Amino acid sequence: MRTTTPSETDVVRRPTTARPDAVPAQDSGPPADGRPAEGAQPADGAYGTEGFRAVGLPGSPIAATAARQFVRTTLADWVTRGLPGAEYLTARLTDEAELLVSELVTNAVVHAGTAVELLCRLDEDGPHTAVTVEVSDHHPARPVRGRHDAVTAEGAGRGLQLVGAIADAWGITYRRTLKTVWFRVTADAPEAVYGPPMEIFHADRRAPGGPPATELMPPGPQRAALRRCEVERLHHGALSFLAEASDLLSGQLDADQVAALVAQLIVPRMADWCAVWLENGGESGAPRLARVWHATESRIDGLRELLEKDPPVLTGRGDGHPAGAGPWPWPGEPSGFGPGGAALACPLISGVRRHGTLLIGRAGLLRFPDEVVSLIEDLAGRVARAIASADAYSRQERISRVLQRRLLPGRRPDVPGVASAVVYEPREGAWAGGDFWDLFQAGEGRWCFMLGDVCGSGPEAAAVTGLARPVLRLLAREGYGVGDVLDRLNRTVAREAADSVAAVAAAVVAAGSEAELQPGYREESEQARFLSLLYGEIVPHADGTGGARCTLASAGHPLPLVLGTDGTVRAVAAPQMLLGVMEETEYESESFDLAPGETLLCVTDGVTERRSGSRLFDDEDGLAQALAECAGLGADGVAEHLRSRVHAFAATPPDDDLALLVLQAVPGP
Repeated sequence: MRTTTPSETDVVRRPTTARPDAVPAQDSGPPADGRPAEGAQPADGAYGTEGFRAVGLPGSPIAATAARQFVRTTLADWVTRGLPGAEYLTARLTDEAELLVSELVTNAVVHAGTAVELLCRLDEDGPHTAVTVEVSDHHPARPVRGRHDAVTAEGAGRGLQLVGAIADAWGITYRRTLKTVWFRVTADAPEAVYGPPMEIFHADRRAPGGPPATELMPPGPQRAALRRCEVERLHHGALSFLAEASDLLSGQLDADQVAALVAQLIVPRMADWCAVWLENGGESGAPRLARVWHATESRIDGLRELLEKDPPVLTGRGDGHPAGAGPWPWPGEPSGFGPGGAALACPLISGVRRHGTLLIGRAGLLRFPDEVVSLIEDLAGRVARAIASADAYSRQERISRVLQRRLLPGRRPDVPGVASAVVYEPREGAWAGGDFWDLFQAGEGRWCFMLGDVCGSGPEAAAVTGLARPVLRLLAREGYGVGDVLDRLNRTVAREAADSVAAVAAAVVAAGSEAELQPGYREESEQARFLSLLYGEIVPHADGTGGARCTLASAGHPLPLVLGTDGTVRAVAAPQMLLGVMEETEYESESFDLAPGETLLCVTDGVTERRSGSRLFDDEDGLAQALAECAGLGADGVAEHLRSRVHAFAATPPDDDLALLVLQAVPGP
């Protein structure tokens, strides 16, 4: 058996429950001789020699799945090629190695956030043959000084708890640029070599009314010993199965997709068929059959037809708690989808809310074994939580869409003698954008436009947007001028902010102390008090020569720019106070002619403050230079050119809302 000496700082652990025939941890430990140089990345997937394979994995959610597949494939390949000692690689050992590597890779990706190096080594020693697996990340912690410190430094996370409970030996190796967690699992005596998973449905597997099935295990002490081995293996296999299920279900944003995944997880591993009902929340309140799956696809339609007639309705246990998994009558007309057998129904419950029901069936059984029932209940809890997350995301997305429709104008009107174009892009992942725009007719021969940006984000910013747009429209249509509109809107926003502060103060008094307020309540209520706004009027020239008269004002907003027909760019309007800061502020407007061919550009700070490292897009008049490049383009061309320039300014997506409004005077007929 190959032996190595741990280098630099190597913290070795050996479980107190390790089997007596396990190889001592001090005899061998990573790093293995011949491993790749520190930081080396394989060029094409896995690499290695006889009894040694390694691979680099990305620091992404797919790493755990890839790691499990790598370990299982590696061990199967060693058995197929007949490597010395490979005949002792049992299915139990493979399941354990696959489970542990999944947990360690998940921990490395989540906590270290780096790419992962995975190494698998076969240590041949007859019946005591072992498999050693190393999981290395590129974020090494401070080297620890002792065994107790190592446990404290690494924490009692689930991954290391499983390693301590299952592995025969394990340890942590610190290098200059790598931290490696390794474990060793030792082969059992070779009663069962590597092969397909053991049949867990050995009890009462018989056709209804038929003769008992052939016993899969011999009677007597040998049966008891093998049964203990099977139960242990089933336990580890269940952990692997649940780990895989969690990987697949996490991050799913659609409840129907969750139902489809769980059906494919269960069939055919644990059942011949599976159905998932979801609570649809409709007027009837009846559950919806979201997914039906059968190992024989031709039988799916017949099974669905039968199940739709009789959805499972599970009652509570009588003590106020929901029911757990329980037997369910086998559906009628078995010829439609298979012979009779056992069916099991399990509610999908997260917290106190029921999200649906999971129903599975397996032909030839009188009942499901207790181990399978427990496993299904555990799986059902994970499925319910995934559905709850997907439902929450769907509700939030629906609210966001409704708000966006209400907060943004509809069809952009045609302004005589003026072409318009708009770019509006909420930042990625935004609940609702803080930027807003509008262009509307305020009276005979008079159009108004606005481009605003609320200080803050989320529902607080949306609330201010929902206040500003309708108030401004109402004031404009009542005939108020630009300055008067901003004066009145400013007082409205400031008073709303004062009411918000008063509400916080009242909540503090009611709660008894500020610390007793709901976390973040004060911060959220103080957000989005202020509003930057560019507001103006357009009156097209009535002499038929084209162009328009513009009157506008900027309240704490990036100043608008005008692109002349000669390619020059000039700023118009003067900077003034944000809306909502001081109630008695008076705003001034200025007017100018927008000649045919000239372009007025209005943007939010998502454009001017687009960041690339330490540079901003508008540094050294960057926006004016980009606008000058648009000479000769129409309104749509100007908008698209500037949008492209802003996106190309940095490699990462914009971290703020992006909005711009282009108004271009066109020649008369």
